[in-house]
Amino acid sequence: MNETFFSLPKERQQAILNAGYRVFSQNTYKKTPVGEVAAAAGISKSLLFYYFRNKRELYLFLWENCVRITTEYLRRYDCYQQANLFDMLERGMQAKLRIMYDYPDIGSFAIKAFYEEDPCVAPAVHESYERYKNADARDALDNIDPAQFKEGIDLRMMYREMYLASEGYLWEMLRRTPVNIEEMERDFSEMIAFWKQLYLKGD
Repeated sequence: MNETFFSLPKERQQAILNAGYRVFSQNTYKKTPVGEVAAAAGISKSLLFYYFRNKRELYLFLWENCVRITTEYLRRYDCYQQANLFDMLERGMQAKLRIMYDYPDIGSFAIKAFYEEDPCVAPAVHESYERYKNADARDALDNIDPAQFKEGIDLRMMYREMYLASEGYLWEMLRRTPVNIEEMERDFSEMIAFWKQLYLKGD
């Protein structure tokens, strides 16, 4: 990758990234022409290839940037510093909704990339995802006080259930066009309220 990309104004970088997320989220890796990404970003194909040597480098940069942005926003919202699991979930929800405001197509791209089967990029995406997922789970559970939950609750199984339910809901919502972020916020709030009733000890 050409380091001059990082010397561009942040707004220009974000425009190129958003164009990549939007175009790659609409088709498979193989069937997505890089020229469409360049056109969506308002630059020439040759300039895009000046910043990124080839299509694979651009795609994997978009994926790794997606992981970096998610981690950055979760930390900015102090998601992993919470001893109360549901405070963590609510802050995580706010962080991810903020990401969608700033990068409207990043969620659709992330899901598309996760299910991408092209051997040119799939192994690198899955290896990166496993690293991120395992670190995410460790951080999420290390600070949680188990005394707040009902007796006999398996915290890791509970967290996995919440994680899979959230990912499934997110996948369903991101398949819609356009994405309704306000609706997502309401639904996530209802899910968190339900989990509180299900798992927390009574007063």
